Amino acid sequence: MEVNSFSGKLLPQKSRMSWVIGRKMSERKILILFGSQTGTAEDMAERIGREAKRRHFVCRVEALDGYNVVNLISEPLVIFVCATTGQGEAPDNMKNFWRFIFRRNLPKNALCQMDYTVLGLGDSSYSKFNFIAKKLHKRLLQLGANAVLPVALGDDQHDLGPDAVVDLWQEDLWEKLLSLYPLPPGLSVISSDVMLPPKFSLRFLDNDSAPYASDAEILPRNNDPAREAPSELHPFPAPMVSNQRVTADSHFQDVRLIEFDITGSGIEFCAGDVVMIQPQNSSRRVQQFCRLLRLDPDRKFILKPTDPATPVPSHLPQPCTVQQLVERYLDISCVPRRSFFELLSRLSPDELEREKLKEFSSAGGQEELYSYCNRPRRTTLEVLFDFPHTTCCIGANYLFDLFPRVRPRAFSIASSLRAHPNKLQILMAVVQYKTSLHEPRRGVCSSWLASLSPQEGKVHVPLWVKKGSMKFPSDPDTPLILVGPGTGVAPFRAAIQERAAQGYTGSCLFFGCRGKSKDFYFQPEWEDLAERGFLTIFTAFSRDQENTVYVQHRIKENRSFLWDLIIKKHAYFYIAGNAKSMPSEVMDALKSVFESEGAMSATEAEQYLAMLEKARRFQSETWS
Repeated sequence: MEVNSFSGKLLPQKSRMSWVIGRKMSERKILILFGSQTGTAEDMAERIGREAKRRHFVCRVEALDGYNVVNLISEPLVIFVCATTGQGEAPDNMKNFWRFIFRRNLPKNALCQMDYTVLGLGDSSYSKFNFIAKKLHKRLLQLGANAVLPVALGDDQHDLGPDAVVDLWQEDLWEKLLSLYPLPPGLSVISSDVMLPPKFSLRFLDNDSAPYASDAEILPRNNDPAREAPSELHPFPAPMVSNQRVTADSHFQDVRLIEFDITGSGIEFCAGDVVMIQPQNSSRRVQQFCRLLRLDPDRKFILKPTDPATPVPSHLPQPCTVQQLVERYLDISCVPRRSFFELLSRLSPDELEREKLKEFSSAGGQEELYSYCNRPRRTTLEVLFDFPHTTCCIGANYLFDLFPRVRPRAFSIASSLRAHPNKLQILMAVVQYKTSLHEPRRGVCSSWLASLSPQEGKVHVPLWVKKGSMKFPSDPDTPLILVGPGTGVAPFRAAIQERAAQGYTGSCLFFGCRGKSKDFYFQPEWEDLAERGFLTIFTAFSRDQENTVYVQHRIKENRSFLWDLIIKKHAYFYIAGNAKSMPSEVMDALKSVFESEGAMSATEAEQYLAMLEKARRFQSETWS
């Protein structure tokens, strides 16, 4: 007898070989578990799930944190699809699983009866490329699981994106799995031209047959302090208090300081935390979508899963109107993924459109798809306009297969509860830019928020707070060196306000922007705090002189001051902002400080920075 389960129960010891042979003859089950932050890993998992069903596997696709992990021991075959987010962190919907799977008390052979493979999705421009997939693969091997394929690592930086790896990996995967789990006699792989049944069906109701959820029911106020804090399933409808533009009218970029009232929400946060906001599609786009697909926006429906084991989306009220579905739940403004064209091609009645859609969904057509869709950032709604004969034949039952849900957006909290009780502020750049397409590209969430006008608390925005990756030292006497150009300054404003409200000094801010008169966010506030001794600020206005000046230049200019803070006063160093080039250039500037002031070689400076990072005295939070 040996302990061979996550629950610690005693199981009879048996030969893995005899057990596997018996099980594979009787079961052809695949569990696909995904950890997804932006939806790419979820889409990939669904794609793999459809291919599994074409090979007559009994297949389930679930988020890692939606699955009861103690049952993993009884799963014969599991495919893990995991994204890496931030600086080598697990996505939000797999954090609980991640903590569990690394428990030290798990038996080393706990998963010896499970076959598995791991597909990672990452970005090689980050130092911890596909860290989660690599570490999960290693951990599953430690627990005795049997890898049917090596870990696959998709890369966003490849010209063809992660598909460059995924296509070849899937070919190997199905060849391997069909050798381990052969097709039952008399069955063959279902042709790719055949459309599989939809995940859900929409049962439309008569107008008088059932009430539908009103806005108040979808977003109930949480005024009961005994209730749990707001979450993604139960966001708090926060009244918008103010929506102020903080860049000059002549400046190219519209940046807003937006304040919400969180009185009675039970929300608490500290510096470094993040607010999640659930956006809505614009009414213009909702109307266009409904007209294209010939949907009545006022029609009510009940959602029914095709497979009884498939849960109904928890974010969707039952019953619901088409208007609510399209406005709040379907992402019609995203750049569609390859799977969208694949599914659309099977619904198309038009030969020319069908052939083009097939080309876009094929491995050989990815360069053309990138030129058509990704490079100009063409939206799903715009694609529907380009394929009119196909679009008008999309049945309502396939809406959930074709369109992902509108995902919440994360914003660094730019205020402190000590400084602004019952208030929460964000600093938000309104996303708008030109491509080769006629209409400018606009961010769904930022455009929606910017369009809202606070009117005596009548405008409510669904939100909740989650812990951020950036952690500040518990000892408020510890000096902080904060490098936050542009809107990257948001989390640092929260930290500076928090410390100043408690009477602590030692905050040093490096702030950069284009021009002092254009986008110097919070200038009066910084100047007041500096005058009162709570802040030391170094500014870099890149376009106010002939030679461009950035925050990394200010770091080099103040090398002895920074070296003294880091070495003698054990300061913490933070970077926040755009991930394009700023973070690496700031790190290079910091290493040059170590070399010049600490007489270190380039290798020693690199090692010293790595030591600071391991001790959490160097942290960065960047976004693309």
